[in-house]
Amino acid sequence: MLLGPSLTVSLILFSIGVAGVLIRRNAIIVFMCIELMLNAVNLSFIALAQQLGREGQVIVFFVMAVAAAEATVGLAIMIAIYRHKNSLNVTELNLLRG
Repeated sequence: MLLGPSLTVSLILFSIGVAGVLIRRNAIIVFMCIELMLNAVNLSFIALAQQLGREGQVIVFFVMAVAAAEATVGLAIMIAIYRHKNSLNVTELNLLRG
């Protein structure tokens, strides 16, 4: 696997994720875009690990563990918000205001 094309694909995936977080207002779509950004970073770590050594592959396992924990907590929060507000629109959420 060549380094240049792998990092280009990673950059494109990360850019799509950032655009989705900034543009979309549905919490599930925003959540999926954050996961897409984490996978783009994983791809770049794997591409760089072939050039620099195995440390990138070890970091990928930590990123995957953080992504799994984030998915669990994020989905639990979304379910709780949906039960309370009957909507997952990000602009309508003001539960943390005092």
